[in-house]
Amino acid sequence: MTTPLRRTIPLRRGLDLDLREAGTGGSPVLVLHGGPGPAGITPLIEHLAADRRVVAPTHPGWEGTARPDELDSVPALAAVYLDLLGHLELNDVTVIGTSFGGWVATQTVLDDREGRISRLVLIDAIGPVVPGQHVTMPAGSPAAAPRGGPSPQSMAALRAYAGPAMADAGLLSRLSAVTGPVLVLWGANDTVVTPEFGRAYAAAFPHARFELVPGAGHVPIREEPEAVFTVLDSFLAAQS
Repeated sequence: MTTPLRRTIPLRRGLDLDLREAGTGGSPVLVLHGGPGPAGITPLIEHLAADRRVVAPTHPGWEGTARPDELDSVPALAAVYLDLLGHLELNDVTVIGTSFGGWVATQTVLDDREGRISRLVLIDAIGPVVPGQHVTMPAGSPAAAPRGGPSPQSMAALRAYAGPAMADAGLLSRLSAVTGPVLVLWGANDTVVTPEFGRAYAAAFPHARFELVPGAGHVPIREEPEAVFTVLDSFLAAQS
């Protein structure tokens, strides 16, 4: 098992970005976490690092990190990650995002003017407005959620980026511009964003594959990791 290396990059004036990195071979992967924070994607980092270089930033505002005032939207956060890819000189990148991180991943691909990103993987992602579907936040406090949830600080950062609607009404119609291959993975029992939401998300991309993960809810990486890895490895091998 590969232990991720932690470091901080002074990416911009006033912005130090915390990263976890692992692996050295293969095409690079940028992994973007959801609301619960970096710990939720650790199994994914460890799995991918066996034959790929993995870069997993902490969204500014999570884990005690500072969120500069100008980072107040998903496009602003996506611009940070495009700067990161440039700083690290990474190309042929696969971007993987879970939940909120999936929204950021999608926006990062849409704004990639230099063609650094080749593939997109979404896992139970939020972002678009889908008619008839809604994002249902878990009831109760984060501490009461199963195996924890976003801290109050993380929830504040999430709402700063996502806005009161927790969605982008124009996102779905822009996805036709994504020309690369997309994998959309979804927990069959997800009640935060239902499989119907996921199917509509996938259908908006020109070249997307939609896969259900039986027995999983909103966090398939934690609930059914082997099923996720099987589908993910197949997708990445085919695209390579």
